[in-house]
Amino acid sequence: MTTAPARIRVLVVEDDPVAADAHALYVGRVPGFTVAGIAHSRAEAYRALERTPVELILLDLYLPDGHGLHLLRALRAAGHSADVIAVTSARDLSVVREGVSLGVVQYVLKPFTFATLRDRLDRYAEFRATAGEAAGQDEVDRALATLRTPGPAALPKGLSAPTLEAVTRILRDADGGLTAAEAGAAVGISRITARRYLEHLVTEGRAARSPRYGQVGRPELQYRWIRSGR
Repeated sequence: MTTAPARIRVLVVEDDPVAADAHALYVGRVPGFTVAGIAHSRAEAYRALERTPVELILLDLYLPDGHGLHLLRALRAAGHSADVIAVTSARDLSVVREGVSLGVVQYVLKPFTFATLRDRLDRYAEFRATAGEAAGQDEVDRALATLRTPGPAALPKGLSAPTLEAVTRILRDADGGLTAAEAGAAVGISRITARRYLEHLVTEGRAARSPRYGQVGRPELQYRWIRSGR
């Protein structure tokens, strides 16, 4: 009888409770991964890792009690060897370089979709699965390319990346939310087309919908951007 491969245990470190739950939900939807715990601060993360070893940390870099890389530096000093995927809005390349030196294997910029994180996790799992001795430089390069060169996340049929970007930008800028008709008018597409893009953002956990009640008739659906932290 064959034994099923062990799941990769993940600790989610994120100070925003809503974002932390969303990230944990995303991780749990990817085959081969399981959420070992959620921490909302450096101190909570350190205590969690003392109790439960993990293979991977999904690490927000801005935590209420210090920078995520300070936590990572302390973990390395204490002998923790878990790999790290940084989840952040930070675009400072000096921070990226320091993170790489401490064992950050991927960066995922906020806001991101489930498809984006799934791609990173799948590539990380593929990289971990490589075993044995490399035959030469080409094989080493291929293994590293698996980890370092993510491909673009596929969109559902009929959706285009430029239009999705336009709808996303309009929705993010609308503090009070938008209906499909309002989003369509702002972008220059039909209400029905706009609704497909808005529903895609809801499915990916980047937007939420709720009824907007007017004076007469059936309520319209209003969409709002989920602001999931820094």
